[in-house]
Amino acid sequence: QVQLVESGGGLVQAGGSLRLSCTASARTFSAYTMGWFRQAPGKEREFVVYITWTGSGTNYADSVKGRFTIYRDNAKSTVYLQMNSLKPEDTAVYYCAASLRRIATMRNDYRYWGQGTQVTVSS
Repeated sequence: QVQLVESGGGLVQAGGSLRLSCTASARTFSAYTMGWFRQAPGKEREFVVYITWTGSGTNYADSVKGRFTIYRDNAKSTVYLQMNSLKPEDTAVYYCAASLRRIATMRNDYRYWGQGTQVTVSS
C-alpha cells in the first residue's frame, strides 16, 4: 500500500506560480511512474503530466506544456509540479498518483491516489 500526500495548493492570481508537492510513503518510490491529474467542478478528472521512474521521461498535456514542470526527488520520495503562468482555467483539485506502468496517461493506469489539493486561479 502506498500513501500519497499532496501539498502546496492555494489561491493565486492569473500569471502567478505555485509549486505542488506529493510525498509517498513507499520505500520503493523510485519504482513508480508518478503522475498529476486535475479535476475542475463539473468536469472529468484529466491527465496533466507524468514522470517516469528515473525522471528521464515526462509527458505533458498540451494545455500545460511550457508552463508546468514536473520533477522528482527519489531520495525524498517526493514529486513536484511547478506551475507557472497560471490561468483561471487551471483552477481544479490536483491529484498525485502512482503507477507501475512506465507510460501512464490514463486514470486506470494508476493504482494509488492522493486526496488532492485545491488550486484556485483568480482573474
